[in-house]
Amino acid sequence: MTNSRPNILLIYTGGTIGMVKDFETGALKAFDFKNLLDRIPELKQLDCDIETFSFAEPIDSSNMNPKYWVEIAEVIESNYDAFDGFVVLHGSDTMSYTASALSFMLEHLSKPVIFTGSQLPIGDLRTDAKENLITSIHVASLQRFNKPVIKEVTLYFEYKLYRGNRTTKINAEHFEAFASLNYPELVTSGVHLKVNYDCLFRPNIKKKFKVNRNFDTNIALVKLYPGISEALLRTVFSTIGLKGVILESYGAGNCTTESWFLAILQEAILNGIQIINVTQCSGGSVLMGQYQSSELLLKIGIISGKDMTTEAAVCKLMYLLGQNVSSKVFKTIYETSLRGEMT
Repeated sequence: MTNSRPNILLIYTGGTIGMVKDFETGALKAFDFKNLLDRIPELKQLDCDIETFSFAEPIDSSNMNPKYWVEIAEVIESNYDAFDGFVVLHGSDTMSYTASALSFMLEHLSKPVIFTGSQLPIGDLRTDAKENLITSIHVASLQRFNKPVIKEVTLYFEYKLYRGNRTTKINAEHFEAFASLNYPELVTSGVHLKVNYDCLFRPNIKKKFKVNRNFDTNIALVKLYPGISEALLRTVFSTIGLKGVILESYGAGNCTTESWFLAILQEAILNGIQIINVTQCSGGSVLMGQYQSSELLLKIGIISGKDMTTEAAVCKLMYLLGQNVSSKVFKTIYETSLRGEMT
């Protein structure tokens, strides 16, 4: 861009970060982002120009779904050439899902898309909203050789910038609400911003940016537990229209070796249902074949989610099913890192 100061678009979708308290009634109401610079004058010290876009109706993150993912992606798409970076304000509860989904939707992205939010409203005395917002905008405006430093979908919370599709929400009360247990942080905010250049995603910048809009939500998520019943699993796998299942297994991808359990999975695979194995553990990877119990899964054609988070695994499954990927190559493509979501 010819402008020497980066242009950043701040997109408010909803969430606690955009709320202010009415001190007379104690009720929370949506903040008017047009008055952002008046309320947070520190933003004027940043070496960038900020414009804002707010959804007409703020979305509670518990109501987030693929329809809204498409709306967020389309705001970015329609403003892509006019801005150098995007900061998306979002409720924290489903932020990791949205960040994962957007990472797959925004193909050949060569600009920063930074998700952030807060645990306390922007007007609260002890709020974490200001720091998260100010630093997210600062990181989105980072440039090197007149090009953005960050070229991927990320998530910033409590002094750390993470790859979005590597995050999971780990705490409902602490300011440090998110973690990326299988991938290092991209930027750490201290007295200076420390960028971990070796860990940044390097997109194919020769290819034109495009938005993939189709998600197929005909999937299920099954968390294994000792005592899970055959009846329950049969009910899940006989759901009409089911196309894929994320199986949250134990440890490094292990599960019961009961014959009925393996029979249900094998039958589902023969019927064209894609089954992904991810670990219930917060960190670590699925290594099918390491133990006898997971070796059987490998033999029947279960797909390895490797070290993906459940959030990324869910979004990747819906995304690939939405792309109508042929069943012959589905396993190969799913087990390939598309946006740095797996090691």
